[in-house]
Amino acid sequence: MLFAIIMFDEGVMESKERVVLGGGCFWCLDAVFLRINGVQSAVSGYMGGANANPTYEAVCSGTTGHVEVVEIVFEKEVIEFTDILRIFFSIHDPTTLDRQGADVGSQYRSVIFTHTDEQMAEANQLIQQLDGTSTWSRPIVTEVKPVDIFYAAEDYHHQYYESNRSQPYCQYVIDPKIEKLRNSWAKFLKTAP
Repeated sequence: MLFAIIMFDEGVMESKERVVLGGGCFWCLDAVFLRINGVQSAVSGYMGGANANPTYEAVCSGTTGHVEVVEIVFEKEVIEFTDILRIFFSIHDPTTLDRQGADVGSQYRSVIFTHTDEQMAEANQLIQQLDGTSTWSRPIVTEVKPVDIFYAAEDYHHQYYESNRSQPYCQYVIDPKIEKLRNSWAKFLKTAP
């Protein structure tokens, strides 16, 4: 009986996949991916820098080398990795180096931190495909790198949009991304309980 429980638990673990994405302010990515069916969690944090345990203030200074990211855990039977990436590419500008709108600095760069060689190959293939379309007038500059140490952001950053919708940043920057998500990716949205 114990053996069957262990096998079941391992099977559950295999159905989940992780990816870490950076594409501007992590509040935007967090708000978008928490609305996607099959996404179990989207946790804001920092990755890719040299300093251990970075703070928001240090990362915002642009001197640590970290990127504002969201670690996404999703059920691969519900949503495919490439669909996660297609949504990601549609809600930020992957052609601007170290910039997303008014957010400027290397901490806002477009990056995909992959957990497996398969994810890395799929991400690079999708970038090549998208670069071959007329979606953007400039080439995609999104980096694809192996996952690094993930540092969760301070508590007040988690699900920031959900608690701060009346803030101007949320209204002018995040609301349009949520609207675009509803219009372009409705089939992937979670249904209200």
